[in-house]
Amino acid sequence: MKLGKTLFDAHSAYREPTITHRRFKHKDIVPLLEELKQHPAFQVQVVGKSVEQRDIYLVKAGTGPTKVMLWSQMHGDEPTATMALLDIFNFLQASGDEFDAVRKEILEQNTLYFIPMLNPDGTDVYKRRNALNIDLNRDAIRLQSPEARLLKALRDSLKPEFGFNLHDQSRFYTVGTTPKPATISFLAPAFDYKQTINSVRERAMRTIVGLNEVVQQFIPGQVAKYSDEHEPRAFGDNIQKWGTSLILIESGGMQGDPEKQYIRQINFATILAALQIIGSKSYTRFERAEYYKIPENQRNLFDLVLRDVRYKENGKNCVIDVGILQEEIDAPIPQQFYYKSSVEEIGDMSVFYGYQELDGKGLTLVPGKVLETPLNDLSELTHERLLQLLSEGYTTVRMQTLPYNINPVEQLPLNLVHVSGRVSHALGLDRMANFVLRQEDGTVRYAIVNGFVYDLQGERPRLFHGVVL
Repeated sequence: MKLGKTLFDAHSAYREPTITHRRFKHKDIVPLLEELKQHPAFQVQVVGKSVEQRDIYLVKAGTGPTKVMLWSQMHGDEPTATMALLDIFNFLQASGDEFDAVRKEILEQNTLYFIPMLNPDGTDVYKRRNALNIDLNRDAIRLQSPEARLLKALRDSLKPEFGFNLHDQSRFYTVGTTPKPATISFLAPAFDYKQTINSVRERAMRTIVGLNEVVQQFIPGQVAKYSDEHEPRAFGDNIQKWGTSLILIESGGMQGDPEKQYIRQINFATILAALQIIGSKSYTRFERAEYYKIPENQRNLFDLVLRDVRYKENGKNCVIDVGILQEEIDAPIPQQFYYKSSVEEIGDMSVFYGYQELDGKGLTLVPGKVLETPLNDLSELTHERLLQLLSEGYTTVRMQTLPYNINPVEQLPLNLVHVSGRVSHALGLDRMANFVLRQEDGTVRYAIVNGFVYDLQGERPRLFHGVVL
């Protein structure tokens, strides 16, 4: 399993430099796939069209006896594996480095078929479903979408021994009941409700045991397994039933990696290690029982958890925890988004965790105030003025004219609302997270603006996560 770590460490040499963020589009990868046609190690062809007539590519590499089919982005907003596949293409066409023997082994033992973007229409609008609003991973039986029909036809014509269904999962999953995010999750899907294990599914399970050993080298304790519950409409479950050993890989969340570039690196090393395990048939040395020892996903994470804050509601004083999610909202500027955060849990959150946690002992949560005297221009919000407003308990300011042309990359200094707008920051479920935490003497210690924390007694805070209300 040392190969996986070696590949992981060498990733930067093969990382596709034109793809640096996760909201890329179909047009961004087409030139890369067309360029692959010039390399003798690959056969590249357009094998189908999406609903909106975008090309869907199949990339073939290798001449070995074991056929492996890998597809990514059947959900358009799940791009991590696509980035890794582009890096793998660079790896497979390289030569003259320390991996020549590995490359030769993978390509001589396997014939690889890659579909690097099954749902280009969903990708271009960064949405899960295709242009018919169909979830492709729930269309394996009815086959109402052209993308699903294509995947089924390729599986049936190629008859691969192994298949890799490559996805992204919610960043809010943990590894079992631990606070660690499930950065990578595996599954050998069940092909019936009894969760029967035949030789096809067992090969997938044994391979996953080997891959778990690989990934634990990069992110110890951050590998999980999906529930083996059968989903009769899903491609993974059905492809397993049709005779291809199916391995699901899900890329979740990781602290400090919002663009999933580190998880991209993990995918790169994991998939290549999988191809080596499959080609050499070394999966036979792993015990199936170890598959069930991988902890299952549980949805126990929030972006921010406030612990033990005091709060007064209906004349009653209480101590509560508050869980906040920071949702990405598409912006009109291509490939950009802004955050809109909301309160998703109030009360005892001792069984939940946060990517960021704030100890609120001795602090009182007070809804943020709205500055009623409207501003004419954002230039009035100097850094000093911003700090003053936050320290006075304000999280929102009114403006005569809202600056809708703000680049979401730059974000906003505070929440902005039009002079005629109505807004309340009272604490409540599914309401925006805008409040301050006051010390016993009334001093504001922390401001929470649109779900982001600013420590007013620490270093000068960066003020940029408000939203237009």
